[in-house]
Amino acid sequence: MRIISGKYRGRRFDPGSKFTARPTTDQAKESLFNILNNIIDFEEVKVLDLFSGTGSISYEFASRGCKSIDSVEMNQNHYNFIRSVIDTLKIDTISTIKADAFKFIERNKKQYDLIFADPPFDLPNYDTLIEKILEGNLLTQDGLLIIEHSDKTNLDKFAAFLHSKRVYGKVCFSFFCKKKQF
Repeated sequence: MRIISGKYRGRRFDPGSKFTARPTTDQAKESLFNILNNIIDFEEVKVLDLFSGTGSISYEFASRGCKSIDSVEMNQNHYNFIRSVIDTLKIDTISTIKADAFKFIERNKKQYDLIFADPPFDLPNYDTLIEKILEGNLLTQDGLLIIEHSDKTNLDKFAAFLHSKRVYGKVCFSFFCKKKQF
């Protein structure tokens, strides 16, 4: 796993063979951040990374200068790996939270400009995840929600879907917004 761009560009980390998370591929990650480069000012956004896994997306946001990133992961091994990378790179803008993403969504009082969620591809309740985020107070009025999912999952039925789904092999990103801004 490597960091694609920014301050920590080129840094590589190996989560090990016992790691169960599916990291976002470099190609998909690079394409996603090329899109985001054109629509957000990284230094002005507060980010929530749900189902963080390896923390790869959080590191990319930190590398690009985001002011704060909350990284939520419930697996202890994954959480420990994220903490070790943050410590190695001396990143002070990522807060790691060991919690179930659904419970975090229900209890959290902070608002975010961008929420990235990469749940397990076999998650049976994508609808619940999207509804809880969009109906809750997690996302700012102009905030953006990005869900990473498999090419077999269709999420375009939601009113907040921006008619923007990007496909990179078997990995897809669907974009949602409370208030359509694109």
